[in-house]
Amino acid sequence: MDRASNTDIYKTTIAAVEEAAMVIVAPQAEVMSNQVLKYVTQARASFLLGIPEAEFRRIAKESGLGHVERAGSEEETYFTYEELHWMCSSRRTR
Repeated sequence: MDRASNTDIYKTTIAAVEEAAMVIVAPQAEVMSNQVLKYVTQARASFLLGIPEAEFRRIAKESGLGHVERAGSEEETYFTYEELHWMCSSRRTR
């Protein structure tokens, strides 16, 4: 894949992430004005960016992004839309 098509893919991905954020946040803002979805799970983030989860996990770990929530023996990593946008932007400049 050439650099131009990579750039197009990343621009499309950024637009999709921003659109997904608006679709999720806008209806909730009308119903629950004080509760806005701010985080997505690692699996959802990986899906939104079109990156295999193992690669997404590696990028997140190397960049120090995301935060881990623990409940008993279960653990889940969450990401903000700003972090996803940063990931897209940083991958685009490589």
